[in-house]
Amino acid sequence: MFSIITNPITQVLIFLYDLFGGNFGLAILALTAIIRTALIPLTLPSLKSAQKIKNLKPHLDKLKKKHTDKRKLQQAQMELYKQHGVNPAAGCLPQILQLVILIALYQVFMKFIGEGSVHGQQVDMNFLWFDLSKPDPFYILPILAAGSQFIFSFMMRPGLEQHQLETKNKKKKAKSEDKLEMAESIQSQMLYMMPIMTGIIALRFPSGLALYWIATTIFSLVQQYFVSGLGGLEVIINKLKTK
Repeated sequence: MFSIITNPITQVLIFLYDLFGGNFGLAILALTAIIRTALIPLTLPSLKSAQKIKNLKPHLDKLKKKHTDKRKLQQAQMELYKQHGVNPAAGCLPQILQLVILIALYQVFMKFIGEGSVHGQQVDMNFLWFDLSKPDPFYILPILAAGSQFIFSFMMRPGLEQHQLETKNKKKKAKSEDKLEMAESIQSQMLYMMPIMTGIIALRFPSGLALYWIATTIFSLVQQYFVSGLGGLEVIINKLKTK
């Protein structure tokens, strides 16, 4: 069943490898651009949904003050999200799909490394300072992969730090989360766990995977910037400026 994903990726990668004169690194970068462009119909709505959630924060706070009954609050929040076409869990699907593609790429890379040839010719796995078939011995790619993912996580959580600070100042007692808040919380945790997962993957797996992940994250950073600007990074930048 997984060959439905790996076979097309293999064929496209072979085509790009030939197109770039046997440069496997450039083939990976080109493949990244193709995959991310194909995923735009999925990722763009999720980015816009995250921006809408940010804009709805004041309305959500008003609802929490207005409704003391948990069920009524939940219904009011669902109605608010429905009116604005927002799905708090929308950002999870693109992230999960990225992991599926990453697993598929790992299998494809292992096939290239195992066979060691394309069309009967030896595959050159050297690119810049590293061997694409082996982990980066200088740990530069894992750091770049985890770091870029961490920056993207902040951009995906616009104004989160400020909202959390206001919440702590206004409410000291614990409150129960409704299903919508829980979905948003899971999405937030997943986004912050991604840098750690990415760093571990880049440390242990072939450098070709780390190269792909860095390229796809940079693509996401640019995409996110045009949708909602710097997002949560703006809060950090403002704090650094004041200091």
